[in-house]
Amino acid sequence: MEQLTIGAFARACGLSPKALRLYDELGLLRPDRVDPASGYRYYRPAQLDRARLVAHLRRIGVPLAVIRRLVDLSPGQAAEELTAHWQQVLAETAARQELVAFLVDELRGRPPAAAAPLTLRCAARSDLGRVRERNDDTAYADPGLLAVADGFGGPEAGSAAIAALRSVDPVAVGPAGLLNALDRAVRDGVCGAPEEVGSTLTALLACGDKLALVHIGDSRAYLLREGELFRITHDHTVVQSLVDEGRLTAEEAASHPQRALLLRALTGGSPGAPDLSLLTARAGDRYLLCSDGLSAVVPQAHLQTVLSTVADPDRAVQQLIELANRAGGPDNIACALADVG
Repeated sequence: MEQLTIGAFARACGLSPKALRLYDELGLLRPDRVDPASGYRYYRPAQLDRARLVAHLRRIGVPLAVIRRLVDLSPGQAAEELTAHWQQVLAETAARQELVAFLVDELRGRPPAAAAPLTLRCAARSDLGRVRERNDDTAYADPGLLAVADGFGGPEAGSAAIAALRSVDPVAVGPAGLLNALDRAVRDGVCGAPEEVGSTLTALLACGDKLALVHIGDSRAYLLREGELFRITHDHTVVQSLVDEGRLTAEEAASHPQRALLLRALTGGSPGAPDLSLLTARAGDRYLLCSDGLSAVVPQAHLQTVLSTVADPDRAVQQLIELANRAGGPDNIACALADVG
């Protein structure tokens, strides 16, 4: 059977030999044969279609973890999966686009356009769960602020960070200075705490018709818009970094022994840098913030069902916590929910 050297195969499919060696290591694109003496890789011409698909997907920035799923699907299933992935990308990109627009206007000396303030119907609750003896999670909601924090070493750091956010006046700092003010607030809020004490934090602060998003750690924010549920935060964890690199699938990450190991968090010793972005809210949007006590044990499809069918925010929060407890309640649970009027 005709075989192509790794160099010839690389030229034919548009991938570099270095990329092909990585994809072999990840199990994404195995060579047909490896010479036992030289270690040189050889490929079949029939593998070119798969390799070209990988090259196209990488060119548009699709993560390796997603590519691993796509290449083994039928063309129709792969198209649906790619469409769903791109919708998620657009939801995440929208937050950065809003910030860019604000910065461009500021640099050009344009005053921010007047906007009617958001009307939010909110609910929040934290729960011990069924295994832990102490509740280190914090959930907070009022018409201007929605926040969840998952503490370690005690709830103090999370509570302090949320208290610091409550002290920020969006009207006083204005949209252009809001994100810097939030960054300072959450870091100052945990300064002075013992080094072993820390917390994740995910929060939304209303400012005119915008929502400022602050996120660090593995608590999450979801947006339900027109019946579709999108995760709008990115976990700062070891396993998420491995998923991003294509070394783990999302399913493997869910049961990985290091799934709770954080890369970034708010700590007394050296507070990490949170992700900061601006969102334009629409009437009818529903935002859910939660700790991993919910997201780690309740599938996103079940979250979507509750968020889509239970209109009252208090009842929706209660049902989400009940789902987590029915799944074993292995951790504390924090939920905060807001409907945009």
